[in-house]
Amino acid sequence: MKKLIECVPNFSEGVNMSVINQITDQIEHVEGVKLLDVDPGKATNRTVVTFVGTPDEVVEAAFRAIKKAAEIIDMSKHKGEHPRMGATDVCPFVPVSNISMEETVEYARKLAKRVGEELNIPVYCYENAAFDEKRRNLAFCRSGEYEGLKEKLSKPEWKPDFGKPVFNEKAGATAIGARNFLVAYNFNLNTTSTRRANAIAFDVREAGRVKREGNPVTGKIIKDENGEPVRIPGTLKKTKAIGWFIKEYGIAQISMNLTDINITPIHIAFDEVCARAQEKGIRVTGSELVGLVPLHAMLDAGKHYLKKQKRSLGVSEEEIIKIAVKSLGLDDLKPFNPKEKIIEYLLDDETKAPLINMTLKEFSDETASESPAPGGGSIAAFMGSLGISLATMVANLSSHKRGWDDRWEEFSVWAEKGQTLKQKLLAMVDEDTNAFNEIMSAFGLPKSNDKEKAFRKDAIERATKNAIEVPFKVMQLAYESLEIIKAMAETGNPNSVTDAGVGALAASAAVSGAFLNVKINAAGLEDKNFVEHIINEANIIEKDTKKIESEILKIVNNKI
Repeated sequence: MKKLIECVPNFSEGVNMSVINQITDQIEHVEGVKLLDVDPGKATNRTVVTFVGTPDEVVEAAFRAIKKAAEIIDMSKHKGEHPRMGATDVCPFVPVSNISMEETVEYARKLAKRVGEELNIPVYCYENAAFDEKRRNLAFCRSGEYEGLKEKLSKPEWKPDFGKPVFNEKAGATAIGARNFLVAYNFNLNTTSTRRANAIAFDVREAGRVKREGNPVTGKIIKDENGEPVRIPGTLKKTKAIGWFIKEYGIAQISMNLTDINITPIHIAFDEVCARAQEKGIRVTGSELVGLVPLHAMLDAGKHYLKKQKRSLGVSEEEIIKIAVKSLGLDDLKPFNPKEKIIEYLLDDETKAPLINMTLKEFSDETASESPAPGGGSIAAFMGSLGISLATMVANLSSHKRGWDDRWEEFSVWAEKGQTLKQKLLAMVDEDTNAFNEIMSAFGLPKSNDKEKAFRKDAIERATKNAIEVPFKVMQLAYESLEIIKAMAETGNPNSVTDAGVGALAASAAVSGAFLNVKINAAGLEDKNFVEHIINEANIIEKDTKKIESEILKIVNNKI
């Protein structure tokens, strides 16, 4: 699974599109990142850019953009309504998927170090990347703005985290940080009353509402000993919310910002707003996601509602997202297209997995063609995916079998494990063909002198080792799937026991077929210790597979 980071740099130019395009061109030319949005503002004279990608590539793209901004933006001539202190004013990193905040902080600091040392721009690290608790607050880091920067840098307490405390008149200073993903989320109400929408918003938002004497709306505000209003906190942490009327739709909405979806996920916010609205005789008819959302947020929501229905969670990703969309009413006002709203889907490149994106007929035709790939390794991986798919089907059928309602969770766990293995085996279908192509490319390298010969030999060895490891991984995954297949033969819906049997045959064939690829590729490897170890391991897997296959088929035939 790819690690993905979102980066949202703010550049101090919102009018001259030539300048803005030169900066975004730097981002678009880095492979492994995708530019998602460019939002210039004339009044603020500021452009917010959003891009996403793998961590090292995000660091590189951000560095190039910051460098270009420093070259073509002159802060000594900049004017704008928004607070700012540099050509690149802020550059936050946001963890999107398969990466922790701690890891994201390290990448943010890696960028900050490069910017400070290579570009001579003073850098302050803020939010989660801050070294000093005071500097967590962006407004604190930016205090004095560009106009006060020269004097600020002369003070020891304002020594930058990276770079020298020297005023860079043209580029100013930059704040680089790491923060949580912010989701802008609106709730549609069956009312036109902004006041009632606000009342619900105040019930749920973290800041809540001010406490009043007597009437909660018109009563005198109660203050503490320091003269500050006493507040009644709302029910949802890490949220900001307000009510408004949307003329376009003719309804009132609650507009909410979820500043940490790990603490308050979208489905928890939705359920809570629904409950509070109902207390006031109002119904939430649906909701609206503004901008993009990480995949895990949608999957978490879908699984939440499947659990409420006591349904198996081990269904396809597409089905889980469909449940989330319908449960949250995301298609209430207009169609919701996951491919346009989910960050990871925007990054999908089907050309990198051409085989698994084919129809069954296309895949069969391609296999039967005169091309040597896909070959036996890809077919073995696909057989393995079909084997575990059958077991997953049995688990899902068992989870809602009449009379087995109290066992839905048991089978849901098996189905989820099956879905995970299915996805891994499907990925190996293309991976095996890629490994074959790498070997062919290595053999095609030039060999006209000793240096080229040595490089070619090393490339062939590395490619061959990979071509062994890929089918070996298929063996491991297919063998792992037998545990689920056997459990479904033993305890699953008896009407589907033969499906488990066919699954066992497919998994066994995947193991033996992949082993053939391991052996033929191992014959050409010079690292004999590696070959001996992997062949020994593969022999054990195949032997154990045949044993379990026999046990499963015995169970199946006895039940038949």
